[in-house]
Amino acid sequence: MPATREEVGRAVHESSDDHPVPAMSRVVFTLYVAGTTPRSVLAAANLNRLGEERLGGEYDLTIIDVASEPGRAEAARILTTPTLVKEGPGQPRRVTGDLSDAERVFVALGL
Repeated sequence: MPATREEVGRAVHESSDDHPVPAMSRVVFTLYVAGTTPRSVLAAANLNRLGEERLGGEYDLTIIDVASEPGRAEAARILTTPTLVKEGPGQPRRVTGDLSDAERVFVALGL
C-alpha cells in the first residue's frame, strides 16, 4: 500500500531554530520523488537518518513530488526518482535510488 502524504511529511527534516548555525555550514538538499510510494518514503527517511548521523542535523531538505510538479523536475533535468540533489555548499551533485547505502551516497555527493 502506498505511503500517505503525512508519512512522507513526517520523514522530512524541517529546518528549525533548534540548531542555529551560519547558513554556509548547512548542507542544502532537494529530493525529487514520484508521489508517496514506499520507495519515496524510504529515500526521505534514509536521508533524514544520514543527515542526523553524519551531518549532525545541519542540513535543509526540500522534497519535490514530480507527479504534482513536473515543471520543476523538467527544469532540474530529473529523469529518475528518487533523485537527491546536493544544492550546496559547493557544486551541485546528485545521486539516485533509495539512499540506503550511506557510503555511496556521501561519496557521490562529495561529503
